[in-house]
Amino acid sequence: MRVLVVDDDVTVRDVVCRYLEKAGYEVAVAGTGEQALAAFARRPPDLVVLDLMLPGITGLEVCRRLRRTSAVPVVMLTALGEEEHRIAGLELGADDYVAKPFSPRELVLRVASVLRRVKVAPAVSTAPVTDGDLEVDPGARKAALRGTELALTGREFDLLLFLVTHPGTVFTREQLLERVWGWNFGDQSTVTVHVRRLREKVERDPAKPERIATVWGVGYRYDPRGSR
Repeated sequence: MRVLVVDDDVTVRDVVCRYLEKAGYEVAVAGTGEQALAAFARRPPDLVVLDLMLPGITGLEVCRRLRRTSAVPVVMLTALGEEEHRIAGLELGADDYVAKPFSPRELVLRVASVLRRVKVAPAVSTAPVTDGDLEVDPGARKAALRGTELALTGREFDLLLFLVTHPGTVFTREQLLERVWGWNFGDQSTVTVHVRRLREKVERDPAKPERIATVWGVGYRYDPRGSR
């Protein structure tokens, strides 16, 4: 698997590259947003580790441009306390984040976790799940609404698949973080942002969701439309 590491700090790049290569990944590097986009165009990686605070084209803009044409997983690097940037990155479609200063080993684990969830085992054949005009195909990792394929990131697909296969069950954000992200710790606002993005793609009116319901004080529940 090939990882593109984007950070303007040479020391950070070197450390991250060393740990990723030790874990068996092929690594490419970029020091600016422009270099990152050029490297991606030359040879798209399997995952991007992206610092949000870059000179020139910012990491947020890089993420925005990547999402126009690709669902490649993105793990953000953010400075501790930059919650608004982290939220903005998640809203643009980033899959995960690690706050600086960070443990390189934790970053490698996060990269492995994201790639594990987007990688499809060829021997596994899972039947599509249909709910009215929504179809979710686990084998192809695709979802379509009213016959039109949805542009979902890896995490958004994972969240949708989990919810649609557990209809009527209420899950807390903590439970979703553990069951979908595979984390037993982390910022639960990650779940909130992904639910909001998912509603924008599967609900007729995201402000009045019919499928992904909020259970106030508890969490979220998927209400099937096909049975209505």
